[in-house]
Amino acid sequence: MEVIDYKQLLQKDEVLEAINRHKWLESEKAGHDIGFEKAAEDWLNRFAAAWVNDYLPKQNPSKEFPHPPKNIKPQRRPAKSYF
Repeated sequence: MEVIDYKQLLQKDEVLEAINRHKWLESEKAGHDIGFEKAAEDWLNRFAAAWVNDYLPKQNPSKEFPHPPKNIKPQRRPAKSYF
């Protein structure tokens, strides 16, 4: 079984956009800014497996997707501005 690398996943702009969207939604629910690291950890735990299955090319349908290790800290990159 092939394991997906979270560090590579966090290098994709689409993933960072999804995490920033998740950060915004969760911050709205909490009533304050939850921060990028907390949003990234939550998104990786809750939604990354589904994102990989839906958006990455199907090279091997039997990929294993374990929970992310606790020692990986995503690098914060600024969100894209549309203005």
